[in-house]
Amino acid sequence: MRLTVAQALVRFLGQQWSERDGVERRLIQGCFGIFGHGNVAGIGQALAEQGAGTRSALPYYLARNEQAMVHTAAGYAKTANRLSTFACTTSVGPGATNMVTGAALATVNRLPVLLLPGDVFATRVASPVLQELEDPRSYDISVNDAFKPVSRFWDRINRPEQLPSALLAAMRVLTDPAETGAVTLALPQDVQAEAFDWPDELFEKRVWHVGRPVSEPAALARAVRAIRESRRPLIVAGGGVRYSEAWDELREFAERYGIPVGETQAGKGALPYDHPQAVGAIGHTGSAAANALARDADLVIGIGTRYSDFTTASRTLFGDAAGFVNVNVAAFDAAKHAGIPLVSDARAAIEALDAGDWRADEEWTARAASLAGDWQAVISRAYEGDALTQPVALGILNEVAAGGVVVNAAGSMPGDLHKLWRASDPTEYHVEYGFSCMGYEIAGGLGVKLADPEREVFVLVGDGSYLMMAQEIATAVQEGVKLVIVLVDNQGFASIGNLSESVGAERLGTAYRLRGGSGELDGGPLPVDLAANAASLGADVLKASDPGSLRSALAKAMEATRTTVVYVETVPGGTPDSEAWWDVPVAEVGVPEIRERYDQAKRAQEPYLRTWRAR
Repeated sequence: MRLTVAQALVRFLGQQWSERDGVERRLIQGCFGIFGHGNVAGIGQALAEQGAGTRSALPYYLARNEQAMVHTAAGYAKTANRLSTFACTTSVGPGATNMVTGAALATVNRLPVLLLPGDVFATRVASPVLQELEDPRSYDISVNDAFKPVSRFWDRINRPEQLPSALLAAMRVLTDPAETGAVTLALPQDVQAEAFDWPDELFEKRVWHVGRPVSEPAALARAVRAIRESRRPLIVAGGGVRYSEAWDELREFAERYGIPVGETQAGKGALPYDHPQAVGAIGHTGSAAANALARDADLVIGIGTRYSDFTTASRTLFGDAAGFVNVNVAAFDAAKHAGIPLVSDARAAIEALDAGDWRADEEWTARAASLAGDWQAVISRAYEGDALTQPVALGILNEVAAGGVVVNAAGSMPGDLHKLWRASDPTEYHVEYGFSCMGYEIAGGLGVKLADPEREVFVLVGDGSYLMMAQEIATAVQEGVKLVIVLVDNQGFASIGNLSESVGAERLGTAYRLRGGSGELDGGPLPVDLAANAASLGADVLKASDPGSLRSALAKAMEATRTTVVYVETVPGGTPDSEAWWDVPVAEVGVPEIRERYDQAKRAQEPYLRTWRAR
């Protein structure tokens, strides 16, 4: 079959499927793209020729920003439990480099996205071409080399003959739960348009099986022995529980053995908030209940977590007597903290962990339930009040958003959500906190809605994130995709402002103010109308100034059929303390009192090198 490289690529992607547990779904759901001279005559022509509508094998979607379309693909992939994703195509130069941040987000969060940046001429006949990076060291370097450290697989297709093997390798990584992340195929613009005679087999339907790997029997026996020898175990449920859809197995395991369950950002909702074994969020943005148990646990059973510094409170949370059993599909994560590694799918591992008639100490289980009850009372107090603080706003949303999905990524809201949000469903909480990327929220929420169109999607975005990347509102309007966007305006970067003050940086650069007569940014508020901006992008806009008007605005937004922005100005206060530290270095000169507190906290850090056998 004689086709151009781009035509072959488009035809191939339209025939790729994933399968897990006997259920097949399209692996590449569609292609986002912004066209320029580096991809319009190649992939652009190929998409146009095959038909770019939603009924085609590879539907085309127009985005407004290249980084944003990668976030949309990542949001889609997370909602689809990494079984389906989008491709993203750009031109050369800035169009390509705009995707690098999105690639990093996907790889950090272990989410599959396929990136197809255009590249400079492979033949070099007209070099340097428009937007080409000239490197005196080598003619073989382009800006697309910047994708290498943030991609799980990277290749440049300099000849048509290279395409089939690169495509198969790309699909392998996208469908491997242990290896997945951003996959980048750089496509020189001349090669995209080059014709070749392709074997028919390349375009046949291809189904990629996503398995449930199980751990080796010896490792499983070591883990069971550690569990049976423990008295005060604690489960840390991470994103792997979600991606494996292991919620029922986790609930049954925790109930059977009386083990409390704390949740990371990615794992929140693994158990319903009111389940007897649920002790809430864990770590720096966690609950006082889970963190108190973490300090006294003698065995930490991590299921699908990569143990970020927020989860471990920068390695100060778990006691020095604790051992680790780590269930993870990736050996890299399973081996952390000198734990007993179970390299396995989360569901398969939980089903295989049979500790017989053993149970955790009754006093431990009872203490966990008591602490969890105390924390729920703390949440109730935070959710109440006449002033529209951020926790009060979240409490109202938590009440009215039942059955929907809440989306967030950066600023102070992820911490408040992690501590306070009462998740009843394992898929209702979608917070990107691996890369914590400002600007993810609206674009990611679009991906969530595309993957789960029947559910209401509530995007929580602060004014800082909104100003970085709001333009995908226009894409949602274009596609007839309804989002409820709660835009919280606190006149700057509130989260970093608090951190800045705590480390002695005096909130520099964290408030949106006019430059005053002193030469500092200490004048009046900026005359920026974010509500008007949202309306200019095509959204309907409602405003709320107190708890009652917020409740009313959210009700109207839910009744609406179009993307609706609820603009809210909040006041500070109301967030309870997690009683857990985060390691942000403090200057050794200039702020002696703050540095002394930092040094004292630093002394509590543990290397987590002790094996279970050495306890």
